[in-house]
Amino acid sequence: PGNKEVEALKYAKVAAATCVSRQKVESCIQGTISLLSYCLGKGENIALALRDIGVLLIEGRRVQMKFYYHFMETLSGKENLGKAVFKVPQLLDMVVSPVVPVASLSSSGRVIIFPEFEIEFVPKPLAR
Repeated sequence: PGNKEVEALKYAKVAAATCVSRQKVESCIQGTISLLSYCLGKGENIALALRDIGVLLIEGRRVQMKFYYHFMETLSGKENLGKAVFKVPQLLDMVVSPVVPVASLSSSGRVIIFPEFEIEFVPKPLAR
């Protein structure tokens, strides 16, 4: 809907910024998109780890972004973040530590983590 412009990804710029060949960049990005599409089509739970930002978690039709605290603090400043959390405690549900196992964020305890392409499983505690 609307007039949205789509700009092609500039593989050469990414290659220059990461010090790898353009072919390698294009191959990695296309491979990641292809595998992501395949996993979504199969209904797999997916976590897209965005370095220094947070984790995009996709479970069925539920999509949720969990931000790293230091990223939120950088955006808003420590004092402003504290005030915002005090006013809207639900913000804490959107914050996660980078050391927490990603699979623990999932209701099933199992996710495929991108871009590493690894499956992580955290067993749920047995009911007592």
